[in-house]
Amino acid sequence: MSYPLVDTHTHLYLSDFFDDRSTIIRDCHEKGIKKLLLPNIDSSTVDLLHKLSSEYPETCYPMMGLHPCSVKKNYIEELDNIKNHLNQGSYIAIGEIGIDLYWDQSTLEEQKEVFKIQIKWAKEKKLPIVIHTRNSFDEIFSIIDVLNDNSLTGVFHCFSGNLDQANHIINYGGFKLGIGGVVTFKNSGLDKTLKQVDLSHLVLETDSPYLSPVPFRGKRNESTYLTYIAEKLSSIYQCPLGEIAEKTTKNAIEVFNLAV
Repeated sequence: MSYPLVDTHTHLYLSDFFDDRSTIIRDCHEKGIKKLLLPNIDSSTVDLLHKLSSEYPETCYPMMGLHPCSVKKNYIEELDNIKNHLNQGSYIAIGEIGIDLYWDQSTLEEQKEVFKIQIKWAKEKKLPIVIHTRNSFDEIFSIIDVLNDNSLTGVFHCFSGNLDQANHIINYGGFKLGIGGVVTFKNSGLDKTLKQVDLSHLVLETDSPYLSPVPFRGKRNESTYLTYIAEKLSSIYQCPLGEIAEKTTKNAIEVFNLAV
């Protein structure tokens, strides 16, 4: 593949990869996956995130944010920690942020507040946001509908919605759909949705170690599997793999202001 690929969402710093991370990064380079973008989770992952980014500065790019599943009673303290890092470090995005109503609906109001605060920071720092939307499209849209403007850009991570939801996101103007392993699942229906969405609106991601594509479903995901997602899109769009790589990588460069 002549054009490099970008995994716009991987948690490669987690303990799942302590034993073979260097091998995975080497294999990524051999497969043409040149950049790995790292969303933060909460204060417990910051040191791991920074360590990996400093070890591979030309490959691994950190984000900073508070994941909605980490919005607990101490969320003010967690937000203060995130803000301190944002003010002191260099990051390509604010993420992973958003709303998750799959695991815990009792924190919805707190999740909304935390999401809005981090959107405000993104605008102030002119950074894109990476949005987690699990069982929460309506709640996310109600916030972005109000706060969206020309300065707000980003990715709707792990998009698995319908065509109406895809178009809602596209109509914001500054957002891409993050496409991962779900697109390879036989009954996801995402392939049918994407046939009606132009490739110019997509970026690739793995969300490793989660959501492995077929044929690795149910096993640990890794960034090297990004090629399976690209191949699936090549089949959906009936175009060469190189075109998938070129267009999705250009989209990632645009959103995250990456150096080529």
